[in-house]
Amino acid sequence: MPRAIWTGSISFGLLNVPVKLYSAVSRRNISFRELRRSDGSRIRHKRVAEADGAEVAYDEIVKGYEIAPEQYVVITKEELEELDPKKTRAIEIQDFVDLEEIDPIYFDHPYYLGPDKGAEKAYALLVKAMADEGKVAIARFVLRNKENLAAIRASGGVLLMATMRFSDEVVPPDEIAEQVAEGAEKPRKQEVEMARQLISSLSSKFDPTAYKDEYREELLALIERKAKGETVAAPESEAPKPTRAPDLMAALEESLAAVRAEPLAAGSKKSQASKKGGGRSTSKKKSTASSNGSKGSGSKKSRAKSGAKSK
Repeated sequence: MPRAIWTGSISFGLLNVPVKLYSAVSRRNISFRELRRSDGSRIRHKRVAEADGAEVAYDEIVKGYEIAPEQYVVITKEELEELDPKKTRAIEIQDFVDLEEIDPIYFDHPYYLGPDKGAEKAYALLVKAMADEGKVAIARFVLRNKENLAAIRASGGVLLMATMRFSDEVVPPDEIAEQVAEGAEKPRKQEVEMARQLISSLSSKFDPTAYKDEYREELLALIERKAKGETVAAPESEAPKPTRAPDLMAALEESLAAVRAEPLAAGSKKSQASKKGGGRSTSKKKSTASSNGSKGSGSKKSRAKSGAKSK
């Protein structure tokens, strides 16, 4: 049984449903300690004052907000406590909305909400009603002295809650959109259609178990080998090169042919032949291989077939 990290109640109208909060994720991060290179001695960090380098006791530390270089407004612990959000144990629902209306960029950390002792019936009622309506509850609650915005929805017979970012915490994409508008040529209809076909060919149902943290697995394997005293050589890696604008159509055609395991179209052959003199075929193959990931073997076969036919 997971350990609850918070207890309270869901409140809307005159209804109060006692609940417990559980984390919905289990982090698999690998932690390292800082050591001295010469003898492996553990490094300890101390709080010291910049003025004289003397170590400062924790009870002598206050918080300050920098309003100008080296100018601070000091805020005491008592002043902060007065401004702390009201420590209620209520998740106050303010609105019910459709999930499709919420941009995923607003979601932060996921949790499960389970019934507290004696609240099983009221909890089940709320889960059923929300599932039938297909709505998401937008609520406010206080966790760790911080007011949070949250979205609650029913799924699999339980309530899922994700803390959310407030609107002023989300950076608008305007500046990035301006860069795209300034530097990009309008894609040709044929290029758009080819890109859509490539997306369609790679489309599938989402299976979360199909994706692994390969970096973590390789790092654990490296640690295990070094713990056994093996000598490990650092592998050479090459960053993928961006596809140049004149190569887009050829790269799309080659990628699509690789996914379908089909020979390249005649247009792509001509494009490749015309670019052999420019020395771009190598970068194009690397770009295609990196875009296809695990389908690299299929890509090699299709290129071998097309190369044989062009000869």
